[in-house]
Amino acid sequence: EPSERLVPVDPPSFYWVAGPSPDLCVSAGDGNPKESSPFINSTDLEKGRARPAQDRYLMDTSPMVSSLLSGLVNYTNLPQGSREHEEAENNDGAKKKPAPRMGTFMGVYLPCLQNIFGVILFLRLTWVVGIAGIMESFCMVILCCSCTMLTAISMSAIATNGVVPAGGSYYMISRSLGPEFGGAVGLCFYLGTTFAGAMYILGTIEILLAYIFPAMAIFEGEDASEEAAAMLNNMRVYGTCVLTCMATVVFVGVKYVNKFALVFLGCVILSILAIYAGVIKSAIDPPSFPICLLGNRTLSRHGFDICAKLVLEGNETVGSKLWELFCTSKFLNATCDEYFLRNNVTEIQGIPGAASALIKENLWSTYLTKGVIVEKQGVPSVALVDPVIDLDQPYVFSDMTSYFTLLVGIYFPSVTGIMAGSNRSGDLRDAQKSIPTGTILAIATTSAVYISSVILFGACIEGVVLRDKFGEAVNGNLVVGTLAWPSPWVIVIGSFFSTCGAISRDGIVPFLRVFGHGKANGEPTWALLLTACICEIGILIASLDEVAPILSMFFLMCYMFVNLACAVQTLLRTPNWRPRFRYYHWTLSFLGMSLCLALMFICSWYYALVAMLIAGLIYKYIEYRGAEKEWGDGIRGLSLSAARYALLRLEEGPPHTKNWRPQLLVLVRVDQEQNVVHPQLLSLTSQLKAGKGLTIVGSVLEGTFLDNHLQAQRAEESLRRLMEAEKVKGFCQVVISSNLRDGVSHLIQSSGLGGLQHNTVLVGWPRNWRQKEDHQTWRNFIELVRETTAGHLALLVTKNVAMFPGNQERFSEGHIDVWWIVHDGGMLMLLPFLLRHHKVWRKCKMRIFTVAQMDDNSIQMKKDLTTFLYHLRITAEVEVVEMHESDISAYTYEKTLVMEQRSEILKQMHLTKTEREREVQLIHDKNATAFASSPQSPSDEVETAPEKVHLTWTKEKAWALPRPLSLPTRFSSRNQSNVRRMHTAVKLNEVIVKKSQNAKLVLLNMPGPPRNRKGDENYMEFLEVLTEHLDRVMLVRGGGREVITIYS
Repeated sequence: EPSERLVPVDPPSFYWVAGPSPDLCVSAGDGNPKESSPFINSTDLEKGRARPAQDRYLMDTSPMVSSLLSGLVNYTNLPQGSREHEEAENNDGAKKKPAPRMGTFMGVYLPCLQNIFGVILFLRLTWVVGIAGIMESFCMVILCCSCTMLTAISMSAIATNGVVPAGGSYYMISRSLGPEFGGAVGLCFYLGTTFAGAMYILGTIEILLAYIFPAMAIFEGEDASEEAAAMLNNMRVYGTCVLTCMATVVFVGVKYVNKFALVFLGCVILSILAIYAGVIKSAIDPPSFPICLLGNRTLSRHGFDICAKLVLEGNETVGSKLWELFCTSKFLNATCDEYFLRNNVTEIQGIPGAASALIKENLWSTYLTKGVIVEKQGVPSVALVDPVIDLDQPYVFSDMTSYFTLLVGIYFPSVTGIMAGSNRSGDLRDAQKSIPTGTILAIATTSAVYISSVILFGACIEGVVLRDKFGEAVNGNLVVGTLAWPSPWVIVIGSFFSTCGAISRDGIVPFLRVFGHGKANGEPTWALLLTACICEIGILIASLDEVAPILSMFFLMCYMFVNLACAVQTLLRTPNWRPRFRYYHWTLSFLGMSLCLALMFICSWYYALVAMLIAGLIYKYIEYRGAEKEWGDGIRGLSLSAARYALLRLEEGPPHTKNWRPQLLVLVRVDQEQNVVHPQLLSLTSQLKAGKGLTIVGSVLEGTFLDNHLQAQRAEESLRRLMEAEKVKGFCQVVISSNLRDGVSHLIQSSGLGGLQHNTVLVGWPRNWRQKEDHQTWRNFIELVRETTAGHLALLVTKNVAMFPGNQERFSEGHIDVWWIVHDGGMLMLLPFLLRHHKVWRKCKMRIFTVAQMDDNSIQMKKDLTTFLYHLRITAEVEVVEMHESDISAYTYEKTLVMEQRSEILKQMHLTKTEREREVQLIHDKNATAFASSPQSPSDEVETAPEKVHLTWTKEKAWALPRPLSLPTRFSSRNQSNVRRMHTAVKLNEVIVKKSQNAKLVLLNMPGPPRNRKGDENYMEFLEVLTEHLDRVMLVRGGGREVITIYS
C-alpha cells in the first residue's frame, strides 16, 4: 500500500501572489529563471515547473515502516553545505530529485548522538573516573553537560528565530553579533573541529596499535623510558598516513565514506549497549580479569603470565617469569630487587562487579604525579626507607601528572558536537521544531549515559584498573572493554569505527567547505589543504591528552558566544527577535556564557588566553578590513542602547574642568563639484583630536532642500571620504539653507545630540574679505564670532590654513608660540599641549609670551607664571614682553570677565588647599555671569570710558579696584579711535613678528567684535594687521569657562 495519501489544497493557500509583481509568482511553464522566493521551504516549487492549479497537492506522510526504512537508507551525517558541494560535482545534479526531508529523529537526534559520543568515552572516561573519583567525576560531567545544555537552549532560540542556512554556528553568531564576531567565532569553531579530527585520528591509531595490532608499531623503545617516545613517533607516522588517506578521500568525494555513516553510528550505539549489558552481567557473574599486585603496587602483565614468585618445574622449584623480571636469574640464589623480596604477590579481581562494595573505595580522588607507580589503597606493603624506582621494572606507572583542571580539559571534547542539528536545518521538514527537540534530547541522552557510566565504572571496576590508562594490568586490554559483554572486542571494534566515523565527519568536512571554491568541480582545494595542515599540527603533537584541551578551548569559545548572542538579543528586545522556541531566558544564556568562560580557564588558563587572542586578532582584522555586510546584528542594537544610556548620563550636568576637551564643530566650504576647499582644516582637526572626543564636520549649501538634496548627499560622501583619508573619527552634516548666514547659524545651534554637543567651533579665516564682491563673507564671519560668544562656545580661527602641515609631514624642530595677552579660561595653554601629542608637532617646543606694562614687576610675573605652569604640569619656556599701555589699550574692551578670572587665578597661588578647592566652583559661577554681562565692543570706547585693564600677570594691580581712565580729548572721534586701534595692532604685530617669525605656529587671543556693527570692517582690519607677516596663526577665543586646572 502506498505510504502517502494525497490531500487536495485550494490554490490560494498554496501560492501567494503579491499584487501584479511577477517576481514572487511561479508561472505555469515559461521556463524562465525566477527570483528566489522569500518564503520558507519554497525551493521545491522553484526548482521544477509549477503544476496547473487543479493538480496542486500537499503530501501528508504517514509514519509507516517503509518511511522509517527510507529515512535510514538516506541517513547522512554531512551538513547541508558539504552535500551541496558533492551534488554539484555531478552534471545531472540539478536534475536529481531533492533528498527526502528528515524529521527530528533522523535529522537531528541521531547526528547529534554520533557527534557527541566519541573517542573520550571509550579511551579516557575510565581513567578520569579512576583518578578523580566518582564524586569529582560526577561534578565534572554535570558541569560540562550543563554547559552544553544551556548552550543548546540558547542555540535553539537563535536557530528558531528565522531560517538558518548552511554555516551553523558561524551563521548564527554573525547574524546575531555581527560579522566580526561571526568570523572570529567561526574560525574558532573551524579550528576546534579540525583539531577534533586530529584527536579522532590519534584515538584511532591508539586503538589500532595498543589494542588491535600491537605488532604494527614501527618504533620500539629499548627500555621503558624510550617506549613513550616511540609510541608518540608511531602515532605521528600512522596519523599522517591516515590524514593523507582521508584528505584524498575528501578530494575524490566524501559521499563514499558517508555511505557507511549508519554503520559507524550503529557501532557506537552497540558499544554503549554492550557496556550496560556488561554491568548487568558483572552483578550476576563477574568476569575473570585478575590483577597482579606486588605489595600494594600494580604489576603490568607484559612479560609474565603467572602471578607468583615461584613455580614448580618438574621436581624443582624455580623462579617464575615474574621472578626473572626482578632478579638476575630464575634461580633462588639470584640477586633480587629489595621491594620484591620483602613483599608478597597477590592476585585480585579487576572487575568485582556491581554487587561488590567497591563504590566506596572509588568515591574519592587519587591524583598522581608523572612516573609514580599505581598503588592499591588498603593492601599491606613493606615500604623501603629510600626507594629507588626503576622505570624498566614491570609496574603500571602514571604517564602524566594529573589534576582536576587537566581532567576537565581532556573530558570536555566528549560533550561537544551539539551543533550537528543546526548545521543541517536545510534538510529538515520543520527545522524550527526539530532542532530544539532533537538537540536537547540528544544532550539529555548523552548526559545520562556519561553520568551513569561514571557511577557504573566506579561501582564495577577496581580502582587500580581504572587508573591504568592503557590497560597494562589486564593484558593490554581496553579497560572499558573488559567490562563489556559479550566480548571486549565489541568495544574495541566499536570504538575504532566510532573514531573512523568521527574522522569522516570532523577532520574532513571543514567549516570552510561551505564558503571555499577551488577547482571547477566545486572542491575547495585550498581550504582542504589548509585544513589538512592544521590537522597535521594536532597529529604532530601526537598525544591525545595534549590535543583534547586545545579543541576544548575553541569549542568553549564558540559556545560562549552563542550564549552571548542569545542574551544580547533577549535583553535588547529587538523587534525581529521572535524565536519559536519559548523555553529560554537571558539569565540561562548568561549562566551558560559564564560557565563556558569559567571552563576555559579551568581547563588551561594559557590555552584560554591564546584562544582569546586568536579570536581577538580575527575580530580586529575583519573590523580593520571593514566588513561591508549589514545584517542587523545585535551588537548594533547594543551600541544604540549603550549610546542612548551614555547620552542620558551626559545630560546630568556640564563636564568638570578636568574632563573638558575641545568637542569640535569644523565648518568647511565645498566648491561646485562638492569637494572641500581647504582639506588642511581636517588635517588640523585630526592632529588636535587624535581620535578622541566628538568631531562634527559641517558645511552649508545655498538653495532649497527639494532642489539640492542630491548635491547634499554628494557633499556628505565627499566629506566622509576626506575624513577617512585624514583619519578624522566623527560625523559629517550638510545643511541646505536659503543663505549661508542662516545655514551656519543652524549648524552652530543644532549640531550634536543631547549632552554630546560641540563646545568649540573651528573655522578658516576669510582670505579675500577685502574684495567688494566678497563683502558678505566677512559679515558672515563676524556674525559667526558673535554667535559663538552668545552660545558660550570657544572659537578657533586658522589664518593661512593652506600652509598648515598635513598628517604625513613632520616638524623635526621649532616652537609653538602662545601670546597670552588676556586670560580666557586656559584654551591657549591647552591647545599646544593637545597638538604636541600628535607626531606632526611632537618635536616642537612650547613658548609662552605674556605682556606686561612698564610699571609691572616683570621678574615677579615670570616667576608666578612659571609656578602656575608647573602646577598645570605643562612644560614651556616663559618670556615676559614689556609694552607701553598705549600700545595695548585696544584690548581694553575685554573687561570684567578677564579681570576677575585673572585676579582669582593669581589669588589661588597664595591660598591654602581647602580654600582653593572651595574657590573652584565660585570662579566658574562668577565667570559665567561676568561673561554674559561684560561689554565687548571696541567701538564702545567713544560712548563709555573704559576701565583700567590689567593684563595677564599684574599681581599688585590685580587686587586693586578698577579706576576710571581719563582719555585725552583727541580720541573723542571715531576715526581717531580706529587710528589708535590700528596703532595697537601694528605695535603688537611688530613684537610678535620679532619674537615668533620663525615659529611653526602662533596662537594668540582673539578680541571680540564691536557691538556697534558699523565698526565691523575696522575689526577685520585690526585682526588682519595683528597677524601680518606670520605663516601659521590660530586666533583663539575662549568659551567663558575654565578648561584647564591645577587639580588632579
